[in-house]
Amino acid sequence: MTDTPKIELRNVTKRFGSKVVLDNLSLVVPKGKSLVVIGGSGTGKSVMLKCVLGILRPEKGEIFVDGENVLKMSTSEREQTLRKFGMLFQGAALFDSLPVWQNVAFGLIQGRKMKRKEAKDVAIAKLAKVGLGPEVGELYPAELSGGMQKRVGLARAIAADPEIIFFDEPTTGLDPIMADVINDLIIDSVKDLGATALSITHDMASARKIADEIAMIYKGRIIWAGPRSEIDSSGNDYVDQFIHGRATGPIKMDVLKP
Repeated sequence: MTDTPKIELRNVTKRFGSKVVLDNLSLVVPKGKSLVVIGGSGTGKSVMLKCVLGILRPEKGEIFVDGENVLKMSTSEREQTLRKFGMLFQGAALFDSLPVWQNVAFGLIQGRKMKRKEAKDVAIAKLAKVGLGPEVGELYPAELSGGMQKRVGLARAIAADPEIIFFDEPTTGLDPIMADVINDLIIDSVKDLGATALSITHDMASARKIADEIAMIYKGRIIWAGPRSEIDSSGNDYVDQFIHGRATGPIKMDVLKP
């Protein structure tokens, strides 16, 4: 018998007014695997994550976490399910008014009612996991470089030892070397926790490094999915154009000519 997927979306449709953003999208994230969803801006990647997290509610379809339909859960059941998740937001999304350690410990203190001293100890330990010393915990986000902010965001994502981690454009805005450092930290963090990872990105270097499996979203649908090793021989013209960054091909960019 096959394992129940950690996350599964079945025929999920999400509209904003007349614009269909997710169009009968189906996706399976196997337990313990790292799945990266690639696709251009505005293709529905972030909306897909928000639907899984319950921030947005689709008009149609089913979303399962560990075999349970999250769209049919009570508020308390959904809260319990959300405890399984950690999230690295695009741009780190840190609270400017809080020192770094409180940013990392935020979910532990607010969501899990952990005592502040215990939460601070966890935060310092998680910062160490991403290569940041305890002195960084006393700084404020504005005092950090972009790469350090991203590391703090990762420390926060793993603070509660989640079963599932979402990575939203984890390397956006970073230089190639720091992006690779973040990729390595993501791999190590997922492995240490034995977690399932779902990432969205348009950075192919990142996708190739952190993925076990890759899926491509285009116009709100998954148009190809398979092992990372097969991405270069997908036989799909859309995938081929995207991964090689070609201007010509079936994907047309809306560029206004002067």
